[in-house]
Amino acid sequence: MDIKTKLANYINTNFIEPARESSHTKYSSKVLGNTAKMLCECSNEPLNTFINDNKEDNKFQKLLFKHIDERDLKDSDVYNKVNIDRRLFSKIRNDSNYHPSKNTIILLAIALELSEDELLDLLNSAEYSLPNNDVFNLIVKFCFKEKIYNINTINEFLYDYNCKTIN
Repeated sequence: MDIKTKLANYINTNFIEPARESSHTKYSSKVLGNTAKMLCECSNEPLNTFINDNKEDNKFQKLLFKHIDERDLKDSDVYNKVNIDRRLFSKIRNDSNYHPSKNTIILLAIALELSEDELLDLLNSAEYSLPNNDVFNLIVKFCFKEKIYNINTINEFLYDYNCKTIN
């Protein structure tokens, strides 16, 4: 079976139709949003203390550079492989408050040739995911599952399914 047929089968098997939002869900989220706003407006020292005590350092940054070190790569090896700007990579390395885009993280994972699980962990560390209700996500997961790390091949698959490509 060729790789494009294998991809089509993977998408057909794993795609989950997005759930439709009910009027009850809309109401609940509106009420919850107002409640959260009220909580934020009042001064609640125990809440602030809890948040500060439990706020984690930049997990994404630590995990990314752990993968780079484990593979004994130079920064330039990583950002050059997938054409990430050197200044952007420098910002990721040096600014612990910088939050990269999902696409940037996927590009970094391609450069590092991560496994599917490592990709999902890296995305999760930056509070992203790849749910099965989106063809783009399925194609990305498929490529990591099949160890396809060529950006042009991945973009060809995305293009074939009318998805935005990874830049």
